[in-house]
Amino acid sequence: MTIAAMDRFLDWDGCHNVRDLGGLGPVRRGALVRADRLDKLTASGWEAAYAHGIRTVVDLRNEDEYGDDAAPRPDGITTLRVPLDGIEDREFWDKWWGDWRTGTPVYYRPFMERFPERVAAVVRAIARAEPGGVVYHCAAGRDRTGMISLVLLALAGVTADEVAADHALSAARMPAMFAALGRDCDQPELDAELAAAGTSNHGAALETLRWLDAEPYVRAAGVTDAELTALRNRLV
Repeated sequence: MTIAAMDRFLDWDGCHNVRDLGGLGPVRRGALVRADRLDKLTASGWEAAYAHGIRTVVDLRNEDEYGDDAAPRPDGITTLRVPLDGIEDREFWDKWWGDWRTGTPVYYRPFMERFPERVAAVVRAIARAEPGGVVYHCAAGRDRTGMISLVLLALAGVTADEVAADHALSAARMPAMFAALGRDCDQPELDAELAAAGTSNHGAALETLRWLDAEPYVRAAGVTDAELTALRNRLV
């Protein structure tokens, strides 16, 4: 049975874009949660995460994005830092840094072609995590988190249309999150740029998924048979 999108959004105080991926295809509830920055969680937010079964946090941000936690993390939750961007590759980022496309799935394919080992490192971290739910996040829970979600859900056998539809859900969460940070929301500008390019969040994600052959992609980047089996056992 498919779980409605609104039922998958989780109310963790301090965060604005948290949702359980259970109900997408065969993915079970409680196995995998995507989120925005968890260092904003209050004590009650961490309690909600722990009560949801979360035992591992995978932080996709760069080191210079880390901040002090608003409240202590509960004992029993392990945090793994697996920076995704690879910002030391100046040739790539001098081209892409600050480009509007890096706020959308338009840059996913170029990134995944350039940095397959970084994507694989996140897949490996989730596959090897201790028993319990895993939450992974970047800053907004939209771009880096969205890219990893595409790969994980494709590996789990979720259809491309369903994955792309889920990806597009983050856009509606951006205004409240940016307002809480005291910043102007960039989502309307990104949506306008996508429309001018003849696509949308859903369409751009779908195009990436049609290119991505997830299992051969991560295998070529070093993910093993045992890790793929562990990942699927965790998710399904």
